[in-house]
Amino acid sequence: MSWMRRLFVPAVLLIALGPGSPAAAAEITVFAAASLADALSEIGKAFAAASGHHVAFNFGASSDLGRQIRAGAPADVFFSADRMQMDGVEQAGLVRSADRVDVLSNTLVVVVPARAPRRLQEPAEIATFDRLALADPEAVPAGVYARQYLESAGLWARLQGRIVPTLNVRAALAAVASENLPAAIVYRTDAAVSSRVRVAFEVPRSAGPAIVYVMAPLAAASPAGRLFAGELTSARAARTYEKYGFIVLAHR
Repeated sequence: MSWMRRLFVPAVLLIALGPGSPAAAAEITVFAAASLADALSEIGKAFAAASGHHVAFNFGASSDLGRQIRAGAPADVFFSADRMQMDGVEQAGLVRSADRVDVLSNTLVVVVPARAPRRLQEPAEIATFDRLALADPEAVPAGVYARQYLESAGLWARLQGRIVPTLNVRAALAAVASENLPAAIVYRTDAAVSSRVRVAFEVPRSAGPAIVYVMAPLAAASPAGRLFAGELTSARAARTYEKYGFIVLAHR
């Protein structure tokens, strides 16, 4: 499947930010993890208003986005939910190592429908769900992180046959918000944006995998794209990330 067709699947959101622009305005294309949608949309709107440039976001699973970029999809910035997907883009010669920045971290939570009474007292209780949604644990960072945690807790073998893989972490969240599934493991930041789910268990950061969001401008990025990449590591952006519950690792 070509990258162009993949861009138009329903789970991938394309959001154009910014009002009408002056003649010198540039179009900046950012490929970013689905879990970053709310924070980056806010940052992008503020940047567009201040600069006159347009920012277009392609939000989705970092694994899909990395494949699209390697296949030739035009992008100025890649903001991945893990290092592995960025590694693949760098190995293809599309990102320079010196331009990579580890920007954010996150924690994992188990969510249930808002009306569900369950609260988990210990990790072993995760294995009592008859089905559990995860972003695809074979490829998508949120699912890979969740699988790593379940394996470290000795629960993966017990749960493997009950895992429902989804396209990305927001799809796992939606499956629980709609009450189609009883539980999912998602990022804490995803749980915070939905009033239709609640957190039944939070994985202590010390017990979970090292979650790292890494950002870089593409080697062929436009000057405006590089300017926006710099904005994504600014103190202004850091305040927005923190508002949405991310753990900021680096900012200028």
